[in-house]
Amino acid sequence: MKINRAHSLLLLVSALAGCVAERVVPPAPPAPTPRPFPPPARPEAPRPALAPAPAPASANWRDAPQTPGTWSYQAEAGGSVARFGTPGAAPLLAMRCDPARRTVTLSRPGMAAASIPASISTSGGTEALSASPVPGATMSMLAIVFAANDRRLDAMAFSRGRFALDINGLPTLYLPVWAEIGRVIEDCRQP
Repeated sequence: MKINRAHSLLLLVSALAGCVAERVVPPAPPAPTPRPFPPPARPEAPRPALAPAPAPASANWRDAPQTPGTWSYQAEAGGSVARFGTPGAAPLLAMRCDPARRTVTLSRPGMAAASIPASISTSGGTEALSASPVPGATMSMLAIVFAANDRRLDAMAFSRGRFALDINGLPTLYLPVWAEIGRVIEDCRQP
């Protein structure tokens, strides 16, 4: 009987092995059909080089681009000066205090035989002025002279972010309001 039991067990195991289903592996998807490369682009005829269009003139001086440069301040034996321009180049504008005369002078390179119209625009408005040639200057200069207590100096120093200086025949300067301007003005107002 022992043999029959071993034999029966063997038959049972082989029957169970036959019942186990084989694992079915799904077929691989077909390889994608290669797409043809697009035809090469036709070369375009060369276009003539165009100069960049000039920036449109601003209707409002506040919208005009700021003149490139920075302010610098320097105390001098006879007063003080704030200069605006690009480092290493001649200044575009100088604001000089003469404490003996109690005047502040704006000067910039330019030439004229006599006084010419000028204006200063601040957030408080536009003031008509005149610029005069500076006699005896080493280079041609035009200047606008203010008394140290002139309210137009305060308008420049406290204008919202910038002010504009326009002298007939010269490019308008759109200048940032920095502390150097106020320092020169205050140097001339001290007793």
